[in-house]
Amino acid sequence: MRKGQQGFTLIEIAIVLVIIGLLLGGVLKGQELIQNARVRNIISQQDGIKAAFFGFQDRYRGIPGDYTKDNAKINIPGASDTCGGDGNSLIDSSAESLCSWYHLTKAGFITGNYTGTGDKATTANSPSNPFGGLMELIFDGNYYSATATEKNSSVHNIKTGINIPSVVLAEVDRKIDDGSPITGGLRFTAFGSADAKCVIGKDDAQTWDISGTQAVCGGASLF
Repeated sequence: MRKGQQGFTLIEIAIVLVIIGLLLGGVLKGQELIQNARVRNIISQQDGIKAAFFGFQDRYRGIPGDYTKDNAKINIPGASDTCGGDGNSLIDSSAESLCSWYHLTKAGFITGNYTGTGDKATTANSPSNPFGGLMELIFDGNYYSATATEKNSSVHNIKTGINIPSVVLAEVDRKIDDGSPITGGLRFTAFGSADAKCVIGKDDAQTWDISGTQAVCGGASLF
């Protein structure tokens, strides 16, 4: 006579459930650590560029990218008359924006080897964020605002570049600013064809979409 097949005991099932719980907990903790590292990386990158901008301004009494070709060739070690601006103290064109990275690297304020030339941003003339989106340093009003009077009000700002998930930008905003994509020093921007769905709500009640579904987002750090 054949014995009936025995099932798992409650203890065995409990052990399996505990192991599964530990594995899931480890995966979730790992994802949290990765996201926190990305948040810190973006914050550090933005802070570093701001410090470089002001360091250049203090040393050369000019603005990177806007600094004239002649001045760059004479005063910046290793720089040529590859590019330069009109000297009006504003990075107010795409050409000056691309040139700003050239000036900052040649002056030793940031790392990289950018050409300073081109009609649009590429990996050859612009740095990238941790998600591969190309950045921009410029004087413009291409960012979201809460009030009509502030819309299109131009200031110097650093575009983070796209491909940053909205949940990451929301966390960056909470850590360094007010948590809102339409007020404070960090805003949502459509630069680089960022998806407007990264921000939800209407008018002055807009917030970052933290559902985890929006991945083609970007921000602008105003200063």
